[in-house]
Amino acid sequence: MAANNVPVGLDKEQIFGMAEKEMEYRVELFNKLTHTCFNKCVEKKYKESELNMGENSCIDRCVSKYWQVTNLVGQLLGAGRPPM
Repeated sequence: MAANNVPVGLDKEQIFGMAEKEMEYRVELFNKLTHTCFNKCVEKKYKESELNMGENSCIDRCVSKYWQVTNLVGQLLGAGRPPM
């Protein structure tokens, strides 16, 4: 690896392609997280213009758990271990 953490032998086009894929992955992950936690925590019929305390707490827990699981899966895949 080179000093800036880019593998030796990659040209700029490959690096930009990898960066683009990473950005697409992050956007997809954010959209899935938003969709999942919103559907789980927010009532379908809006009663108020703001989230209530219960909805806020639910979203906080949901996002936290979603990131924990995402990180765990990433670590398992990175280590090459099969899922539990």
